[in-house]
Amino acid sequence: MRYAKEYGFKVRDSVFTGGTHVMAILNVTPDSFWSGSRHAHDAVETARKFIEQGAEIIDIGGQSTRPGNVQVSAIEEMARVLPAVEGIREAFPDIPISVDTFYPDVAQAAIDAGADMINDVSCLAYDGMVNILADTGASVCVMHNRRNTKIKDLFLDKQIGLQSAVDKLICAGVDVNKILLDGGIGFNKNNDEDWQLLRGYDKLVDAFDEPFLLGTSRKSMFGGDVDSRLSATLDSTALAVKQGVLFVRVHDVKENVAIIKCTQRV
Repeated sequence: MRYAKEYGFKVRDSVFTGGTHVMAILNVTPDSFWSGSRHAHDAVETARKFIEQGAEIIDIGGQSTRPGNVQVSAIEEMARVLPAVEGIREAFPDIPISVDTFYPDVAQAAIDAGADMINDVSCLAYDGMVNILADTGASVCVMHNRRNTKIKDLFLDKQIGLQSAVDKLICAGVDVNKILLDGGIGFNKNNDEDWQLLRGYDKLVDAFDEPFLLGTSRKSMFGGDVDSRLSATLDSTALAVKQGVLFVRVHDVKENVAIIKCTQRV
């Protein structure tokens, strides 16, 4: 096991100092790439199951970000997300809730409804997001998207983009201990880059003072049908533990919690 950094990442009343923790994916979309992750009809009960299985943050998503998706409006995203936020917050007052959105209006409404964190896959591309985060004191996860970049070097691109996002947040007044970073597996030029990033994810972990999240759960880089990708996902979670990644964002909470515990014992 490599040397792991110590952090002070804050979400709600929780502080995550080290190890690897699970953020559970709870999608309230009708078109998520895996049908097993569509929970608009049972969001609260699904959150209950995830918490019992060991999830420490619930991440609610209101639109698919898979390649080729049709982007929905902020109004539609709010209609999907806010009932889930309100229901889960009422049922579980202490669990940290994240909302996966790049729309500032959705972020503000979700925080008002009880969310503690915004998971922004646009790398703060929309005006106003950083100010909302600073004004509300919410935590944030910022993901780098390389699909349209002109920078050839994969890791240089990641470092430049993520450092720019960190600088924006800190300049706006966001607490540095409320910033989590995501290298963007699945948001690169091709599967080869996704594998290069995964195998070298510790390069990003080492390059930043802020902690990292890894999101590989059942993604197409593993090949085959989505239902057959759990084993490869678990292998990537075990690698994340060894690389010093603070969070993995996953669909299958029980199995990923188990592999984290096993890997940490080695």
